[in-house]
Amino acid sequence: MAIEIKVPTLGESVADATVARWIKSTGDAVKADEPVVELETDKVTLEVPAPAAGTLGEIMAAEGAVVEVGAGLAMLNEGAAPAAKAEALETAAKETAAKETPAKQEQAKVPAASTAAPAPAAQPATAPKSDMPLSPAVRRLVAENNINPAMIAGTGVDGRLTKADILAHMKGGLSASPLSAAAPVSAASPVSAGTPVSTAPAQPAAAPRQTPRAEDAAREERVPMSKLRKVIASRLKAAQNNAAMLTTFNEIDMTALMALRSDYRQDFETTHGIRLGFMGMFVLAAVQALREFPAVNAEIDGGDIIYKNYYNIGVAVGTPQGLVVPVVRDAGDMGLADIETTIGDFGARARNGKITPDEMAGGTFTISNGGVYGSLMSTPILNPPQSGILGMHKIEKRPIVVDDAIVIRPMMYLALSYDHRIIDGREAVSFLSRIKDMVEDPRRLLLGV
Repeated sequence: MAIEIKVPTLGESVADATVARWIKSTGDAVKADEPVVELETDKVTLEVPAPAAGTLGEIMAAEGAVVEVGAGLAMLNEGAAPAAKAEALETAAKETAAKETPAKQEQAKVPAASTAAPAPAAQPATAPKSDMPLSPAVRRLVAENNINPAMIAGTGVDGRLTKADILAHMKGGLSASPLSAAAPVSAASPVSAGTPVSTAPAQPAAAPRQTPRAEDAAREERVPMSKLRKVIASRLKAAQNNAAMLTTFNEIDMTALMALRSDYRQDFETTHGIRLGFMGMFVLAAVQALREFPAVNAEIDGGDIIYKNYYNIGVAVGTPQGLVVPVVRDAGDMGLADIETTIGDFGARARNGKITPDEMAGGTFTISNGGVYGSLMSTPILNPPQSGILGMHKIEKRPIVVDDAIVIRPMMYLALSYDHRIIDGREAVSFLSRIKDMVEDPRRLLLGV
């Protein structure tokens, strides 16, 4: 019996994914729950397991293809013979040869002189039909960017618009068909009822890249951006465009916290089985400060402000694929050991690509530690729709004045980037000062004062 392997539910607000890599090939024997394909979403990379033991049959989505939730990826033949792989390869070879042979024959008939003749102009893409249904991914892009679908030529089957058509149009790489320029949006269109049509002038296309010198071009490597990297770029740019972002700074004397960690590190690890770090302390301090300054834990939704009476703290983790932000949920109800255990688990699984989309959703505030990479000071960018992000930095010994005497102390710069539309300067500075007070005197974390 053949079983269809489908795209699983990808998490909150994630409608599609890109087929990053096929772990198994057609004809390979697979075990139940063994990963067969790797998908890349705009949040994480995840593996899709085989629903049962058998042999991988037809692969329906090639690497690089964009697939929606519930779409078929491949067929799994339960108990199929290993010969299926050889048969599939033979079939593929025959199909390839059949496609190539007419082209080669036609090429042989063309005189050599014809190579100088100009190539015929490419046929324009089929104009989209006003009543043509749009896929969920296309509908989302159209709605989010206020695009009139009738202004874009479709390259899909029967002139359907594809996600690639929309993206190319947004980049200025795909022009509308001559007929569609005056075509109104049909009332029967699935997106026309609730989708505003943009009347603003089209965004100018990006300036073409300057042609490099020949000796330089040979040493360049062009690699397509991953889906995750594209989303990181778009979200960070959107944060700059949409929020009134401002950053305030302070510095912290880490002497007391480092002494506390040094005194109890071994006992903590023996008791709880997890290393005692600084991030858990900062999470506890942030939660206490968020309780006192709720605007930093809020978000703007249209004309409303949503105050969140829970504390889901995102902890930024660097991975080979890019930055991911798993969320410590209900950190306000957790102790230091639980927080450190959760962060340690997130860090290990994030670097192995094992973080799930649900584990990265629902954050109310984010903490990023650029200090682990040697950053002395930075201005972190908001993680929308959150209104605040705390940036930790490198601990460095510096001379400071204490009781009118110059002393050497381990100091850290702290940065709070915030949305000035909802958070006043007084609140932002007071929030950061509150964290400074608790970190410089860790007893305050225990007593809540």
